[in-house]
Amino acid sequence: MMAFKYISFHYLKYFSVILIALVMFLVGFDYMENADSLSQSANLVLIYLVYKAFFAIDMLLPLSLIFAMVSTKIFLIRSNALVSFYSLGYSRVDVLKPFVVVSSTIVVIFISLHALPSFSRADEFSNNIRKNSAYLSPTKDLFFIYKDKYIYFSQMLPLQEKAKGIRVFTLKENSLKEVVIAKEAIYRNESWHIAKADIITKPDNMSYESLGIKVDHKEGLNILHGFRPKMLDQVYEGKVNFTIKDAIDALFLLKDQNINTSSIKGALYKIFVYPFFVPCLVVIIFFFVPISARFLNVSLFSFGAILATLLVWGVLFMLIELSNNKTISSEVGVVAPVLILFLISLRQWRKYRLAT
Repeated sequence: MMAFKYISFHYLKYFSVILIALVMFLVGFDYMENADSLSQSANLVLIYLVYKAFFAIDMLLPLSLIFAMVSTKIFLIRSNALVSFYSLGYSRVDVLKPFVVVSSTIVVIFISLHALPSFSRADEFSNNIRKNSAYLSPTKDLFFIYKDKYIYFSQMLPLQEKAKGIRVFTLKENSLKEVVIAKEAIYRNESWHIAKADIITKPDNMSYESLGIKVDHKEGLNILHGFRPKMLDQVYEGKVNFTIKDAIDALFLLKDQNINTSSIKGALYKIFVYPFFVPCLVVIIFFFVPISARFLNVSLFSFGAILATLLVWGVLFMLIELSNNKTISSEVGVVAPVLILFLISLRQWRKYRLAT
């Protein structure tokens, strides 16, 4: 217990310092690059920096956990604390446990933060502030299929939960049957409510004897049940930064429509699976470090550990981007690499546990 508290304290200390330093570096560098294109409003600039900080945390927290483990291990070696723990009867696995427990706990908290839109969509919000001076920009010319109907929104305002320029096309036997035209729709009670609409109906039999096209005026139409504005914006604009709830809702909703859900599955894998490469890599790197500075070139080891971490993180990031662009499947791009790292770390853990 004494070793656990001591190691955990120093691990958390190094993690906090490294994360704050990396976040400040990224946010500061971004601000210097984009300061001229930002609004003159101090409030918007502050909100922009906060969202950029959230995005930096989302991107750099996994790296910070691994860098902190390397820094803590070097501190333990240089202070001879590591040798002392081994002399007191602690095994390598006992010394490793605080790193695994603390990193896994932080990863779980990190995953839960993706339930918040301000965290999971921070990059999108900050880019909107830079380009449009508003953290949610309207989506234009949205055209999609839902329940065998083709739906067009000329403009959608996710923040106001409103859409303008509505067209709903209904097909029957590959022929246009009906068109619903409305000026606007408002999201209310889990569906999109149209106050007034014109319904144009085409006759089944197009001939000189048919009655011709019929135009009706109708009030109180409800369409797109269960499709929240933010979900629509994310799914049909091809964005991949979902909140947990939006991603799960969209996955079940689109499955019923026989629509490809690979991008949504990839987003869920990125949220729930990708962060766990951290404890796996912590275990793998840990066992490569000797117990004393006599057997270790600290500078060389630090360089090698940081380089290996960046290499693994870069490969994972590249595979995630490839899966987002549907070049490879999300299972290959996200799940498989983390599973491989888990199996390697599990082998290392069992090897040294049995050795002690």
